[in-house]
Amino acid sequence: MPRHVEDRFLPYTPEQMFDLVADIGRYPDFLPWVQAMRITARDKASVTADMIVGFKMVRERFTSRVTLDRPRSLHVEYISGPLRYLRNDWGFAPAPGGCTVHFAVDFEFKAKLFERLAGVFFGEAFRRMVASFEKRAGELYGAGAPVAPVAVSPPAPSATAAPARTAPPAA
Repeated sequence: MPRHVEDRFLPYTPEQMFDLVADIGRYPDFLPWVQAMRITARDKASVTADMIVGFKMVRERFTSRVTLDRPRSLHVEYISGPLRYLRNDWGFAPAPGGCTVHFAVDFEFKAKLFERLAGVFFGEAFRRMVASFEKRAGELYGAGAPVAPVAVSPPAPSATAAPARTAPPAA
């Protein structure tokens, strides 16, 4: 039963990261092993989709429903495929200069062979997946979220300060 929980600061807004993760139709463009996505239903609060995942000779189809709560969270509800269960949640919290992304996944394969293989490759697979989301954010949004400038008031003149000098106008 592989499980992975990670909190990571990224220099993007919660809205940017939510939109990136919620754009599941684009997953084949940047996520390793995702070969195809087919959206079967969509409404304002959720998306249902089939995802084809493949690695070498293994190819499996997963169906899940993603509940959207922009820009705070996404919850993935497993419907069908090669798993006994899947629990997957994303959270996006504002933080100075960006946001904290919370990612949690817990699943179990029906077939013990897949379960053993997943245990061997699990850590590396999720490291590559997280790196792929980060790289995609950089491609879409640039170096990071713009940080609002901090307004700085000039210091109040003091009685002992020398008068300010101005340069003569340029000719």
